[in-house]
Amino acid sequence: MKRVTGIGGIFFKARDPAALCAWYKKHLGIPVQDWGGAAFTWTDASGRPAPGTTIWSVGAAGGNHFAPSTATFMINYRVADLAALLAALRKEGCEVLEKTESSEYGQFGWVIDPEGNKVELWQPPAGQ
Repeated sequence: MKRVTGIGGIFFKARDPAALCAWYKKHLGIPVQDWGGAAFTWTDASGRPAPGTTIWSVGAAGGNHFAPSTATFMINYRVADLAALLAALRKEGCEVLEKTESSEYGQFGWVIDPEGNKVELWQPPAGQ
């Protein structure tokens, strides 16, 4: 079974998300959108568009989206078969959160790493 197939997104908290986004846009050229992040589209070795995106997003420091982790970041990893991976992680004794989500963006599940960081696992919709 394949486990992680890539990075789907990097999410982090900031005291002033708008100011931080403006800094990244000005100094690093990240194409920050009004929703507070950017979607980097993938390309193949020749530079041609390929299916897939990596999300970069800044949120408010007070949110609880990363709970139960107290970290200021969360990495989202792409996976091929979320249900099978979550079952394997449970069998291996990992702390897998019971809650999962499905939406037009795909399926999501979470595991807590040994340092207490919440790790998001994402199975994109078919073709992405």
